[in-house]
Amino acid sequence: MFRRSHVALVAACAAFAACGSESASNDAAGGGNSSNAAEEGGGGGGGGEPIKIGFLSDCEGAFGSFFEPTASGANLALIKYAGAKPSGEKPTDGVTGATIAGKPVEIVGYGCADDTADKAIEETRRLMEQEDADILIGPLSGDEGIAVANYAKEHPDKTFVNGIAGAQDSTLKVQAPNFFRFHPDGAQWSAGLGDYAYNKLGWKKAAIIGDDYSFPYTSLAGFVAEYCAIGGQVTKRVWAPLGEEDYSSYISQIPKDVDGLYVGIGGSGLISFIKQYEEQRGRVDTERMLGNVFWDDPLVLKEVGKSLVGGVTSAMTAADSDSPDVAAYIQGLKDNYGDEIAGAGPSVFTYGYYTGMAALITALEAVGGDVADQSKLQAELAKVTLTGDKAPWGDVKLDSNRQAISNVFLKKIVEDTTGDGVPDVQTFAQVNDVDQTFNGAFSADTPAPDRENPKCEAGEAPPWVGQAEDVSFSK
Repeated sequence: MFRRSHVALVAACAAFAACGSESASNDAAGGGNSSNAAEEGGGGGGGGEPIKIGFLSDCEGAFGSFFEPTASGANLALIKYAGAKPSGEKPTDGVTGATIAGKPVEIVGYGCADDTADKAIEETRRLMEQEDADILIGPLSGDEGIAVANYAKEHPDKTFVNGIAGAQDSTLKVQAPNFFRFHPDGAQWSAGLGDYAYNKLGWKKAAIIGDDYSFPYTSLAGFVAEYCAIGGQVTKRVWAPLGEEDYSSYISQIPKDVDGLYVGIGGSGLISFIKQYEEQRGRVDTERMLGNVFWDDPLVLKEVGKSLVGGVTSAMTAADSDSPDVAAYIQGLKDNYGDEIAGAGPSVFTYGYYTGMAALITALEAVGGDVADQSKLQAELAKVTLTGDKAPWGDVKLDSNRQAISNVFLKKIVEDTTGDGVPDVQTFAQVNDVDQTFNGAFSADTPAPDRENPKCEAGEAPPWVGQAEDVSFSK
């Protein structure tokens, strides 16, 4: 049921970038309705100076359609744990009545970026310097995350909680002591797929293809590190510009003598890629093609899902989970924002902002809402472990670089079982305690993931190889 609602949400935008309309951009640039709501309601029922939080996501560009879902995730945590109430039908209308440790909470603005570092920093400066936010939650996309982490390093008196940006460098390389990520990075999301390709599908040689920027570099790096460590060979890497419409020249570069292809193309580009791949190479053989976190996105399944039946992907959420905590999380989104937003609940975009805000609230409670000396808040954030309904898909703790260690699920796209004509997703395995280093393959001293790195080298496998637990949810 989650998938059908999410399809309606995204399809209403017509394409991934369509929700980044001029009106949405203008509202976001002015803080939406949230600042006014906070001022009229005092931000909450408490007294004293408010805790000022800036929100940053994408309302334009390849991921613009996730602006409202990401806001809903952050808002839901405030609703559940800080007593907030929605200010309107849209999540970016803001919230009122939030208090933490008796102090009012004010969302100073819902910042609008466009998946570029320059725009993300422009909005970060507006929120942190002009609107005087104490804390930023965001951004969404990989290059944005690296830029914001570097900005954080220059502003130690402010605190930054990542939204869902998944580039590895944001925590592993930049190591800003005031930047925290309460979800796996892109490489961690790929954990288990190298093992699956080599040991289950029998791939000995593989190629990879992805968008040409930091998140796919990280996402595919996780596959390469794991797959090559246990004996696989990656013989070709193909990179296409983010948002490319004509993939014909890139498809022609994919060698035909490999056992399989790992795909890291995201956004609306993945739909174009699959359609054009079948035009050039024939029907997708899902025994010879795997995909990253975008593979089971509802819009992708609606448009090209029948071509992907049998295909496998991985991520930190599982829409078919039968956990009561997952059900309560989805119900919270439905109660406050309706079926369409609730349908986006299992999206990593929504969930990353939820866990980030839940962690922030937990740490703020521990310091009595004190943001005058943010070193205290940052020390508490580093100690937060999310459990139960604050992390419904599995516990989240941080390593010494303030990067999440958590679980990842392996999922297979299966034939439609609901009668809506759209394939479903079935979770079949769980990889536990995935850390960012992949058993030493990644460190502050290793080359950052890029077009050529990591190198494909045999070595000691990550500890989860061969240890994935079978999962069979009841839904």
